[in-house]
Amino acid sequence: MGYRIVIVGATGNVGREMLNILDERQFPIDAIEVLASRRSLGTECMIGDKTMKTKDLDTFDFNGWDIALFAIGSDATKKYAPIAAAAGCVVIDNSSLYRHDPKVPLIVPECNPDAIEGYSQKNIIANPNCSTAQMVVALKPLHDRATIKRVVVSTYQSVSGTGKEAIDELWNQTKGKYVPGQEVEAKVYTKDIAFNVIPHIDVFMDDGSTKEEWKMVAETKKIIDPKIKVTATCVRVPVFVGHSEAINIEFEDFIDEDEVRDILRESPGILVVDKREDGGYITPVECVGDYATYISRIRQDSTVENGINLWCVSDNLRKGAALNAIQIAELLGRRILKKG
Repeated sequence: MGYRIVIVGATGNVGREMLNILDERQFPIDAIEVLASRRSLGTECMIGDKTMKTKDLDTFDFNGWDIALFAIGSDATKKYAPIAAAAGCVVIDNSSLYRHDPKVPLIVPECNPDAIEGYSQKNIIANPNCSTAQMVVALKPLHDRATIKRVVVSTYQSVSGTGKEAIDELWNQTKGKYVPGQEVEAKVYTKDIAFNVIPHIDVFMDDGSTKEEWKMVAETKKIIDPKIKVTATCVRVPVFVGHSEAINIEFEDFIDEDEVRDILRESPGILVVDKREDGGYITPVECVGDYATYISRIRQDSTVENGINLWCVSDNLRKGAALNAIQIAELLGRRILKKG
């Protein structure tokens, strides 16, 4: 016996990736519906070799459905997620709306699976920010061993994290650099993204940080340990898919780079590729389409006591969004619903 699944926002990048991953992982499904706004009504979506047409989110009845995977913005989620939850359908939400709600668990299954028990307070589970998700997969097993005091992270985030319009803007600006007269003005971003980097993701806050940076701080504390100090600088780079992070970790206890390497090799969701030679590391181009979070460039930081540096790369549309949501659904099935 399988589950009755709804994909909300099925026509977007993350929604389509959710359908791909459900099929790849052979998630037990008895019935599935794909929903979109009225302007996308009737758009065709694929799961495996099955073609479906989107139905109207505004009129859909969630009664009798087990899990709704939401891949729409916070404004729409605020309207429709409570409707689905009230109908008895568990919502797994990819937006930022519920991540900091104390009554909604924020889950990365490799890190805090037991937190899923809190889903029943609102019948909603939050999926973390893409940049947080891959980082905490690496941090959690190291925290369990040596207790993390402080994390300094700089991100190199791909344009797919913004959406299809950003992908198109990078593509068109890149072409325009080579074809005189076809230059494309920046619309999605505040400055040109082609052949450039932009140290600005989401809105600025009063302390000078951006909301993306604040999310990484707050979400890491909620998922792993509120005592961890985190400071982040988040940067958009001209890469289509795949987020990268340079992470500096300061521990309470000493841990050497070899032990870090061994721990991460044995940790779920991680692949270590760390050779001190040309090409002995993973770049975002190489991680696209993979489930794993890749760790490279592991080395001691001699400038602080008990410090480690590492390089972390993952497909942001997968582990940073769709894959983590499906893993939450799998966890929910095993621990709570127990149908599959």
